[in-house]
Amino acid sequence: MTGLLRDLALGVGLAAYGVRKRLETGRWRTDTTTRNGAVGDLVRRAPGPRILVHGVSVGETNALEPFVEALAASTSRPDVVVSASTATGFERARRIHAGHREVVRFPLDFTWMVSRFLDAVRPDLVVLAELELWPTFMAACTRRRIPLCVVNGRLSERSFRGYRRGGALTRQFFRRLDLVVAQTATYAARFVALGAPAERVEVGGNLKWDAVLGDPGPALATELAAQFGIDRSQPLIVAGSTGPGEEEALLRGLPGGCQLLLAPRNPDRWDEVAALVPGMPRRSNGAPGGEGGGEPGAPPRVFLLDTLGELGAAYLLADAVFVGRSLTPMGGSNPIEPVALGKPAVIGPHHENFAGVVADLVREGGLAVSAEPMAVIEAWLGDEAARQAVATGGSRALARHRGGAAWAAARVLAVPRRRRAASTRAARR
Repeated sequence: MTGLLRDLALGVGLAAYGVRKRLETGRWRTDTTTRNGAVGDLVRRAPGPRILVHGVSVGETNALEPFVEALAASTSRPDVVVSASTATGFERARRIHAGHREVVRFPLDFTWMVSRFLDAVRPDLVVLAELELWPTFMAACTRRRIPLCVVNGRLSERSFRGYRRGGALTRQFFRRLDLVVAQTATYAARFVALGAPAERVEVGGNLKWDAVLGDPGPALATELAAQFGIDRSQPLIVAGSTGPGEEEALLRGLPGGCQLLLAPRNPDRWDEVAALVPGMPRRSNGAPGGEGGGEPGAPPRVFLLDTLGELGAAYLLADAVFVGRSLTPMGGSNPIEPVALGKPAVIGPHHENFAGVVADLVREGGLAVSAEPMAVIEAWLGDEAARQAVATGGSRALARHRGGAAWAAARVLAVPRRRRAASTRAARR
């Protein structure tokens, strides 16, 4: 497929998929000015080969942090450049890597934008997280003989079915990959079925086991409690990364005497969620709110965390956690962070994006799965031993599964050597 045809196909796809929403939110205008491939002059911060490591948004950026650090600590001393697609992912990457490495916005997949981006970055190797595969970008890397790797590879059943419909074009697309480090054997088999060479596909576990954010510390948690007016003598349930419809369900099931802190995943929904309980205290207000969620004159029972980067501190305050986007088919959110902070957590039945992580946690008794999360939490609140058993099981799972980031980094760093060896063998034939 020529560059012009790819650009046309991408334009039609974007129009069908999300132009209306982008126009409504203003993100289309922002993306075309910040994702046009113009990244300026990049400082070379290490003498070794330049490696571009790319993730879509905040979740992938967090997951890639230990992997990036493992690359940077290797004896080859690579110059690592980090990229992200979304504005929130870009800001998160800048906070993580400020002063250590260059951070750039990944371009939209149009030929001239991709060419401008690659001309500026000049990577010797590209690493893409999960399933961030763009045809124009990958074709450009192939033409420039830049190796392409996937780490933390994930192919859901739905994505797999969609790619299979591409037939020979899909197989050509996946054959471009020099290495796939998949999260599970199931995902690895799907990559191979779509055309990735079997000898280049390996199973390395989920990088998010290693990407547990550091303890946010008690100071920020204390600040949150004081601003919201949280009663530390009463149980607090924190619902992290929630999606549409979940907040209403959690409010309906909230046990008596309990407080609930809601942290919706999408900032576009903050006002919508705040309207569910008039007077709900909001973190962005900078001061305690009204009397939301309780009797007139009573302290508030429901709170809204409408800021980014503070969910870990909220988890520190929690007696129990609900992991959102899982009561209806939204793929689920990452349960590892609350588990790593020693909190008993429950996730809904729809957690396809984290199926392997959830299965491993459940196997160790470190996570509950339920369509009625408030019922599970209410039982825990009446049984300290049960809550502690879940927290202990989570710690066992974390200890068992860490170490994948360094292993994946070593496999990626071996790719150029493997390429050179293959070229030498071909030249001798």
